[in-house]
Amino acid sequence: MKHILKILGLLVIISAIWIGLLQASIVSSSHAWLLPVYLIILLGCYGLFMVGVGLMFFPTCPQESHLLQKDIAEAKDFLKRKGIDVNSD
Repeated sequence: MKHILKILGLLVIISAIWIGLLQASIVSSSHAWLLPVYLIILLGCYGLFMVGVGLMFFPTCPQESHLLQKDIAEAKDFLKRKGIDVNSD
């Protein structure tokens, strides 16, 4: 619930600034009407940038890989004892 209130508060602030720019004629009205579109494009670029950074610095976990291989071997042994064929051909 707190996140919703934060987002709504941010939207109210952005809307107030946008309406203020339209009313005060600080920015020409033809450009001020496009500010929400620019904001959406900017947020999309930021999102893509953060995904790219996350992929570039994706952590490798050799210890977790070893534990996963161990779990797989244990599962195969368990299934073989139950009579299920688990050959990975």
